[in-house]
Amino acid sequence: MPDPSLLSLFDPPPGDPLPDEAMPAFDHVFALDERHGAQAFWTRLAEHVEGWLSTRGLAARDVIVLLPFAQHLAPARRAWMALAAQRRARAGAAPGMGWQPRFETTHSLAAALGPSPLPQPHEISGDAAIDLLAARELLQGQSWAQQLQRADAQAYQMALQQLVELAQQLQRAAELQAPARRPTFWDRAREQLSAPTATGQLERALALVALEWAIASDREPATDRLFELRPAAWVHLQCGGPDRLADALLQEARAIGLPCLRLSAELVLEPLAPLGEARPPLQVEVAVCEDFEDVAQCSAAAVLAHLRAGRAPVALIAQDRVVLRRVRALLERQQVGLSDETGWTLATTPVAAQLMALLRASRREASLDEWLAWLKTPLAAALRARCGQAALGLLESRCRSEGWSKPQQLREDRLAPSAARLWALAREGLAALQGGARRSLQDWLALLTELLQGLGADAALEAQDAGPQLLDALWLRRSPWPGSAHEAVLQQAQLSHAEFLAWVGSSLEAAQVVPPLQGELQVMVTPLARAMLRPFGAIVLPGAEVDTLGPVPPGPALLNEAQCRALGLPTQDDKREALTLQFAQLLRTPWVTLLRRAHAGSEPLPPSPLLERLGLALQQARWPVLRDWADPREQKALARLPQPRAQALAAGRLPRALSASGVDSLRQCPYQFFARVLLGLRENQELEAAPDKRDYGTWLHAVLQQFHEERLAGDPPGLGDEERLLLAAQAQQRRLGLAAEEFLPFSASLARFVPRYLAWLAETEAAGQCYAAGELAREVHPWREPPLTGLALLGRLDRVDVAPGARVLLDYKTGSLQSLKDKVADPLEDTQLAVYAALMQGAELPAGPPALQAAYLALDESRELAAVAHPEVEHSAALMLQGLGEDLGALHGGQPLPALGEGPVCDYCEMRGLCRRDDWAGEAL
Repeated sequence: MPDPSLLSLFDPPPGDPLPDEAMPAFDHVFALDERHGAQAFWTRLAEHVEGWLSTRGLAARDVIVLLPFAQHLAPARRAWMALAAQRRARAGAAPGMGWQPRFETTHSLAAALGPSPLPQPHEISGDAAIDLLAARELLQGQSWAQQLQRADAQAYQMALQQLVELAQQLQRAAELQAPARRPTFWDRAREQLSAPTATGQLERALALVALEWAIASDREPATDRLFELRPAAWVHLQCGGPDRLADALLQEARAIGLPCLRLSAELVLEPLAPLGEARPPLQVEVAVCEDFEDVAQCSAAAVLAHLRAGRAPVALIAQDRVVLRRVRALLERQQVGLSDETGWTLATTPVAAQLMALLRASRREASLDEWLAWLKTPLAAALRARCGQAALGLLESRCRSEGWSKPQQLREDRLAPSAARLWALAREGLAALQGGARRSLQDWLALLTELLQGLGADAALEAQDAGPQLLDALWLRRSPWPGSAHEAVLQQAQLSHAEFLAWVGSSLEAAQVVPPLQGELQVMVTPLARAMLRPFGAIVLPGAEVDTLGPVPPGPALLNEAQCRALGLPTQDDKREALTLQFAQLLRTPWVTLLRRAHAGSEPLPPSPLLERLGLALQQARWPVLRDWADPREQKALARLPQPRAQALAAGRLPRALSASGVDSLRQCPYQFFARVLLGLRENQELEAAPDKRDYGTWLHAVLQQFHEERLAGDPPGLGDEERLLLAAQAQQRRLGLAAEEFLPFSASLARFVPRYLAWLAETEAAGQCYAAGELAREVHPWREPPLTGLALLGRLDRVDVAPGARVLLDYKTGSLQSLKDKVADPLEDTQLAVYAALMQGAELPAGPPALQAAYLALDESRELAAVAHPEVEHSAALMLQGLGEDLGALHGGQPLPALGEGPVCDYCEMRGLCRRDDWAGEAL
């Protein structure tokens, strides 16, 4: 029986391996006492096991001790050898004495007894991506499944994932049973899944298919050999929740009379009682951080502080993987020797991103952005080398300047020779993957292998970190085992190109990569469960808030909690209890630092309930309560360096030409004019973006231009205005390469626009105003005196009509009518129509009366189109040219171009970072 003084603080949880089977209570519980720490624990364990063996006269070498994790094997063996050395030193025994038991985990012991049998064709393989394809073949003969696939492909895919998840869990649960008890388990499972429940018919049908698939996978697991072993005795240490396989193994061993010792290292947080003066040297501190970056920096600082205090190695708990990425980056900058037991998902590695970029580019519907993303990767380095390193830059710049977003829009005759050659080689290189036929998975992989070799990308993949693992995960450099379930799926599964890409993504998501240790081990990144009972000097756990430390992964979607409990599958309560037991093991470490965020955005974020329970437990036990973490980071005072208002000097410089937008920039903010016009700075245009208001305006301008030119020429003859306008819209859709789903917002607007526009057109033509020309590119030289000689004013006129007594300049607008009225309320502030009026000077076409009128035509009005006239536009143009000439002459002479930093123009200016508007002295927004 355990010492009551030890049990007064922590009581072990009851064992519950199966609903109808009760394991005997633990023979001994290792609670906390004054001999604190993981190293002391293993010494106590060795002493207790040795005493138990001596009492029964058993030889240690004939005994098997089962431990929770493989990481526990080394400290257990070291503790036993140290104890044996002490015994020999005291007794003067010969050096050859002191055999130790066989320390194993259930999995390491099973592996030592021989390899696991291969899963046969149509059996569950355990590989999620392979089993997903096998499940699809399994449902081919089910009419209800095929009906679901036709009705909702996404729901069908989710059903497949749920089927695979449950089948794999049922198989694992069966493998935890003693071989003689497995038929009883399957009978119980059939009874549970056949009984009417609250779940729907689809879920019930999927669950039954998963069950029969699991039963049909009747290969003998490697762990069945454990039940054939006959050691002198079994010893099992439980920690962090039940080990159902070890429980079943000891239950069978006791049934045949083998001596068994069940030990528990479980710690529970309540009920607690005072422990008197025997208090372990425990320090638990909590850091409350503001946000993500603060948590990451404080975590790294805590790790470094523990290392400086000599508490190596430090365990860094991988509870929040996103935060951990940042912490790891901060620690690597300090050249800390760090080992990661959790690893990274292969899909998050650079090589996986490069391969997926190549595969996305091979899709028929791939965008130019996706092609360029692949061409920038190391997998296209050989192609770039054949065409010159400047080829890719020339290709991308041309695509952006032309606004091409789809491959079918690209015109090779408008590319530089090197860029055209790169594009041709890229299209040729991926052509093999772009066929529309369905192929077996094996054929797809053979094509991909051939493509990588042809591009010279196979060597580039293998030379990178995680490259070999990627090639192995996708079966690109090894063949599956003959006669296995993997080989059957690779040969039989027929996939489309999209399904092949989905399989590659799933395979990369399922595979893990463990980075190698760099330098001497100082920090171990490990999950909470694997940190138990290990001799760490300190533990740092970032993510002790309610949404990170507390939630547990859901169970099988096709089973409810009652069914999981009846089948011995972990329930939500079981998982929460296991998490609590693992968290309680932190008390075996002398120093624990827990970090949590105080806020998630603007919302307060409470601490994890486990953190609150721990604080209450320490208080009830009269131990030192949770204390605030002392931030070891040094505070450095930085002097404020406010920036003066930005201004530029451009003496002796003038642009070659000015557009209406350039004139507008000069009037709104001289510094914006300096950056945009004189320096020629521009934001890169996005190649792949959802159509927006500007795209709609561009398309509508082109539609109206085509409509009026064909209407004026009478080509094709015999068409009505409405039909002609709709045909022009379809033609421009094809010219812009817009897919049907992308064109939907345009077509919806067009249906409302056509009747309104034709009604306005009929009204204006009845008044004598007729279309004369459109989309006129104009360039004039209005200044004859130096230094402005040769400076051009240029632009494109949307439309010019001829009316009785005047020519009418129209500018199409898709904005609001009220904003246009505000724009011309003060005619001298309206730059655009004044510039366009200046561009009409000396125009040969269209011929008409000398008088000029100008107006904005609002195309988006819900009831009828409206024209907003600019009164006396010729006068405004003359004044604009005079003032503009004076301003440009002053700038040429050395007058500064200051940043104004005022008004809404500044809020949306892309040059705001250049003028440092937010850093101006006393004026930061």
